[in-house]
Amino acid sequence: MTEREELVGSLDRRRMLLLRTVRDLTDEQAARRTTVSELTLGGLIKHCAAVEARWARFITGGAEAMRGGDEDWAGQFRMAEGETLAGLLDGYRQVALETDGTLRGLPDFDLAHPLPPAPWFEPGARWSARQVVLHLIAETAQHAGHADIIRESLDGAKSMG
Repeated sequence: MTEREELVGSLDRRRMLLLRTVRDLTDEQAARRTTVSELTLGGLIKHCAAVEARWARFITGGAEAMRGGDEDWAGQFRMAEGETLAGLLDGYRQVALETDGTLRGLPDFDLAHPLPPAPWFEPGARWSARQVVLHLIAETAQHAGHADIIRESLDGAKSMG
């Protein structure tokens, strides 16, 4: 197995863990807060899709390509009026297909760009496509864990049990 196949496969497995947490839910359940956190299951799907889309744009276009999109940061973590879980899942799956296509089309994973200015990035730091994919794997895994807690609080269901 190539490095590319391993990284794309690892990201896809983390996506699947996240998606397992919303199986058989209604829109109302997906929008419900079950902890003191603002996080909801539908909101986590929405957030992961938005973050992955931004980082996929970074891979090919750098920090400038990350601009745009949802400026309501807190709104990414909850379902808005009129949003459905099915619609959010379709959007996430589409982002995943586009990201996978981008990754499979790269000449190599060493392609790098300077990171956007942010307090959590070292000034002047650059990330390669490889580093972005590793970041997406970690981000998706972290949010799959959040989602598992929310789902268990909602109805006792667990992703891995």
